[in-house]
Order: sequence, then C-alpha cells, then structure tokens
Amino acid sequence: MKAIVFVGGGRITSALLAGLKLAKYRTPLLVYDHNLHKLRKLRRAYGVTTEKNLKRAIAQAGILVIAVRPGSLNDLLEEIGPVNRPLIAVSLAAGVPLARLWRRLGRPVLWARAMPSPVCRIGRGLTALTFPRRFPASAQREVTNLFAAVGQVLEIPEKQFDAFTVTYSCSHGYHALSTLTEAAEEQGLQRKAALVAAAHALADGIAAWRDGNTSLKNLLREAATPGGIAANVIESMDRAGHKKCIESGLAAGLSRAKSNSTLI
Repeated sequence: MKAIVFVGGGRITSALLAGLKLAKYRTPLLVYDHNLHKLRKLRRAYGVTTEKNLKRAIAQAGILVIAVRPGSLNDLLEEIGPVNRPLIAVSLAAGVPLARLWRRLGRPVLWARAMPSPVCRIGRGLTALTFPRRFPASAQREVTNLFAAVGQVLEIPEKQFDAFTVTYSCSHGYHALSTLTEAAEEQGLQRKAALVAAAHALADGIAAWRDGNTSLKNLLREAATPGGIAANVIESMDRAGHKKCIESGLAAGLSRAKSNSTLI
C-alpha cells in the first residue's frame, strides 16, 4: 500500500498527524524533513515512519502532501524534479495557485490544494479543498477522505481560496479571546474569571448557533435586547470601527496571499 507522504515536518504536519492518530487512520503515514530533530519528535509522538532522503520518500507516496512555507516551495519542487508516475500532490502553500503548480513535477502528477486548520489536532478541524477540472473522481475521494478524518471538509472554487484562508483561521478566535479577556481585566474582573467569561461568550455562543437551528440574526437579537447592556456594548464597538478593523485585517491577509502567488 502506498503511503501518505508529508514533505515538511512543521506545525501543520504535526497537527494533521495528531488528528489522524486520534482517528485511527489506517493508511501508512511517512514524513520527510531535512531537520532530523523534527523527524525524531514526530516519530516518538505519533509512531509514523520518517525518511531523511527526499527521493526515497517520494517513491513511497500515493498522496504527497506538500507542507512547507510558500517561500520554500520553489526550491523544494526543484529538488523533487520530474515525477514520471501517477501521483496525487496536495499543496498546503497559501496563495500559490494550481496553475503555477501544474507546470511542476511532470504531467502524471495530479495537483490539488488544501487549507487545513491546526484544530484538526483534536479532530475538530476544517479543511478547504479545491480541485482542477478533470481531476479524477477516485483521486478526489482519496484526498477528501484524508482530510475528513480530522474534521469538516469544504470544497470551494479556487478563486475563493484566499478569502477562505484569511477568514477561517483559528487565530481569529484566539485573538478575540485574548482581547476580550484583557479588556475585562481592565474593567476589574480577575483573570481566571475573565478567561472563563470570554471563552463562554465566544465558544459556547458560537456552539449554540452551530449545534442548533436558530439563525444567527435571531440569536443576536435574543442575546442583545434593545436598550440592554449587551446591545449597548455592540453599538459602542460598531461605532468604534469594529467591522472596519476586521475588514482591514482580512484585506491585509489577502494582499499577503496574493504576493505568495508569484513565488514559483
């Protein structure tokens, strides 16, 4: 049986391996990285096979998951060189389009893109996938099943991929939790209570929308009674430019993603 081969042993590979181990994923998993310390850590933590020789790793791959930073992608693909057999390659490099990837590694290689969340570590991830036209249905199922093992999968058109990338990151939640906690502390709430209260406001409130059948609009109306404290808080935040701050952040992320598209 051919393996799922991860090229790059960084944070997202570690998160995916943790989720796959949790899911008892049965396909062999192999990791290549030039950093032997990373390989030892991954082997001990997840029981995966590791390989320090790139060519030997590629030879064992049924699905090749390219998990390196966009700035390292060009050199990596040069090092891999032409692949002369059928192979599914999945790029996790943000902002790098399929059109640029398709010209690399040779015609037998089928390229797809994926954007998995680090929350896949606990089986609650979200992964966006995009496939080119004429991507074989059987290969599409293989890729989808891999990422579905660690959470929800959402297939979207590639033209929406950068917008998804800057929106879905769990960093939004962590940043909001940190900011809300700090603001509550400034109002006199002890830190532990501030964290619990802020986490409830964000996580449990969103879970009520995710797990229920009430619209977001109705939930917001229920939680923020007109003239009440919550409504006053929201109105003040909106006047201070809350939405504009978020729009500005997403726009900056999109700009960075677009700059990645020229790296290969």
